[in-house]
Parts: sequence; structure tokens; C-alpha cells
Amino acid sequence: MERSRIQTGMEMTAKERQQVEEQVEQLLSGQGSEVTLCDLGLELSKPATLRKNVTYIVCGIIFNEQEEVLMVQEAKPDCYKQWYLPAGRVEVGESLEEALRREVKEEAGFDCQPITLLLIQEQGPQWIRFIFLARITGGSLKTLVAADQESLQASWWDRQSSLSLRGRDILRLIDYGLRYHRSPWHGASLPLDLSCRHIVQRTLLLFVGAEKRVWILLVQAPTPHLPTAAALKTHAVTWAANMAVQEALPASYYDHDIATLGVLSLQHNGRQHGRTDGVCFNTLAALAPDRPQRDEDGLAAERPAPAMPPPVENPRYVWMEVRALALREELLRQSQNPTLLPIQSLY
Repeated sequence: MERSRIQTGMEMTAKERQQVEEQVEQLLSGQGSEVTLCDLGLELSKPATLRKNVTYIVCGIIFNEQEEVLMVQEAKPDCYKQWYLPAGRVEVGESLEEALRREVKEEAGFDCQPITLLLIQEQGPQWIRFIFLARITGGSLKTLVAADQESLQASWWDRQSSLSLRGRDILRLIDYGLRYHRSPWHGASLPLDLSCRHIVQRTLLLFVGAEKRVWILLVQAPTPHLPTAAALKTHAVTWAANMAVQEALPASYYDHDIATLGVLSLQHNGRQHGRTDGVCFNTLAALAPDRPQRDEDGLAAERPAPAMPPPVENPRYVWMEVRALALREELLRQSQNPTLLPIQSLY
């Protein structure tokens, strides 16, 4: 009986359940909350400090009315005269949006307004690139007369003309930005001004069972809450979801897939060097049985969804079944067809 309570969250009070559901609804609406504790990995993580152990890159994708994309010609010796998107490192004391505005102004001559984050790419917590879609609000196109160490000039590119590119990685980013520009598939998502000392992932981890029942994995103390884990430099930032499952369900870990479906919201402040340089990724993830796609005869194997999530083995954790109908429906929708800010590991 005790094991059943720990597994399903039957011991949670109505107030605790309401608080969890409110937090989940808040995250689903693109909001966040202060990181007041870290449940996993903190002893293996150091505070994020720009120029020391973390590098953040901002990159801007900006289109004009003809859907030409803004490009800048590099002045750096190792890529001299080659073309790239406006991009650069976040400096000490800057927010991500401030860094983007500065880079676009310095390299392209324009003032800009970020519209949304399009994509986050990472190579562990030590290198993270934030790709924004933005629009011009003022300034003028930088010409060769204004060439300096930041760039030689800027130009609008029709994506068809021959251009010597610094890296072909931007072609995918440009295509990504153009598809969103034409038909957005997620709401505008910009960094929330909430400070964080480490790079962490707060995970809304779902399990969808038979009859479309939905459970959320929680840490029980001091009050039930979504697990938060510090990113480790040896793993992708999104490995935090795996850490929680490994600790909560060790016997079931290798029998299940853990998929990060996207970023619900992102928190960053950056004003105090070494104290608020961290980032909190509020992510949606799903735990699902690792079922073989083919049976012994090589035929497609269809197996019914399990009625319940795998049992929690660590009393620190608990499954909470989502009972609020509207919340359950939204979680089901996002688990089946995510419309979230994507995060991509380049490991």
C-alpha cells in the first residue's frame, strides 16, 4: 500500500496538488519562476561565469519585405570577407536580448527588436547558442565606408546569389527562420528576466498511459515540485531529465526512452558577473516504454500503452496523476504534437 501511494501521489494534499498544477499551467503559458533549489547535480556543477566556464552566442535572423536575409561580411583574419549572420558572444553584464541588439548594431548598422527565440543549440553548458528572429527598428545598412573590426559591411541576401559563406550551418538556420516567419508554429518566446546562478533544467516530465491518463514526476520535499537539475559539462544540457529518471526509477531506466520535447520558457538575467550568468531551461519531456518496433517475425509490433507509469523506487520522488481535464488535454496535445521552442544538442 505504501509503495502504491509513493507511486501515484495519493498522499498529496489538495493544496499541494493545486500548487503543482498552477506551476505547470504557468510553464505551459511561457512563464517561469525563480530557481530556489536544485535537486540534482549541484555538487558536480560550478556557478556559470562568462569568460571562465561558459560561452553564450547570440545569432540574429532578420528578413526584409522581400524575404531577403540580413548578412554581414566578416573582418576577422581567419574568415576575412566571408559572410555570416549577425552573431557574437554575450558580454559580461548583458542580457541575451541586449547582446543581440549590440551585435546587430555593430555588425550590420541596424537597430533591431527581438521577436522570438527560434532555436537553442548547445554543446553542453560550456557553449550555448541562442538563435533569434528579429526585426529592424532603425539605423541604416553598414557599408564599406564604416568597416571596422566588427565587420566590413552588411547586405541583404536573396539566398540564391553566390555568396562566400563562413559556414554552411547558417543555411539551415535561415530556412528555419523563414518557415517560422511565414507560419509560426509556437508562440513568441523571449528570455524571462529571472536570475539563476547555474545552468539548470527544470523538467516537466510526463508519462502518458492507457486511456490517455497523464502523470507528472515530482520531487516530494520540501513540497512537491518539478525536478530541477544542474547541467554537467560532460553531457548535453537536456541530460537533466535522464538524471531524474535514473534516480527515481533505476530499475526502469533502460527500458524507457526519455525525450525532451522542447523548451517551455528560458530564464536569464546576466547582470551580476558570476552570480546571475546562469540559465534555467524550463523543458517538457516525456517518458515512454522502449518498445521494439518489430516483432520476432519482422512485422510491425503494436503494443498497448501501459496502464500505469513505472513504479518509483526512490521515496524522494512521486508520480502525480493530472486530474484537471483542461490541463490534461493540453499536456496530451503537447506530448503528441509539440509546439515548443526546440533545443538541439550538437554533441
